[in-house]
Amino acid sequence: MQLIGLIGGLSWESTAEYYRILNRGAQARLGGVHSARSLIYSFDFGEIEALQHVGNWGAASALMVDAAQRLERGGADFLVICSNTMHRMAPVIEDGVNIPLLHIADPTGAAIMARQFKRIGLLGTAFTMEQPFYRSRLESKFGLEVLVPDEAGRAQVHGIIYRELVKGIVRDESREIYRAVIRQLIAAGAEAIILGCTEIMLLVGENDSAVPLFDTTTLHAEAALTRALGDI
Repeated sequence: MQLIGLIGGLSWESTAEYYRILNRGAQARLGGVHSARSLIYSFDFGEIEALQHVGNWGAASALMVDAAQRLERGGADFLVICSNTMHRMAPVIEDGVNIPLLHIADPTGAAIMARQFKRIGLLGTAFTMEQPFYRSRLESKFGLEVLVPDEAGRAQVHGIIYRELVKGIVRDESREIYRAVIRQLIAAGAEAIILGCTEIMLLVGENDSAVPLFDTTTLHAEAALTRALGDI
């Protein structure tokens, strides 16, 4: 089994979900008391969040590269960034290490293609919804048409992530807001919805949407485990 290098703490709430999915999955696939071999570099998310919101992506990139290099030196065979937003600096990280990075958009795009959907709604931080780094990969690599909420909807989705979900706060009122945004995306033609922030799965599930949901946290973690077990 390969050693998975997890760049986490982005936030730790979703990193805990990665750890749970990886280890439950290893036990299910291998039986007995097996678990996933992994290293975790966990950030103080307060430092990262501050850099995100002042747009200091250069400093954030330097921290991410340092984390990746630490995991490489620790023996990781490949890297997993436990965040959609922080894939903004995926190319810089890939240039800074000699081990592969498993990009979160790739297992997501593959799962959507397998279901033959073309028009996809995207929920995530404002950075993920508004900047091209994520949508362009889905569009160019998987031929998807990516829809995002309107300005008010993007602000609501983003705010709930940072005010609540990264702190582990789950409120029924916020779930209703997400349901309304999902309905708007469906009305605009979305055939399915990407939960494009690794904390959103804490708030909404299949019962909250009239179309299928693609949870990037689960898809990414499962793809990492498959890769780690590839030689078995």
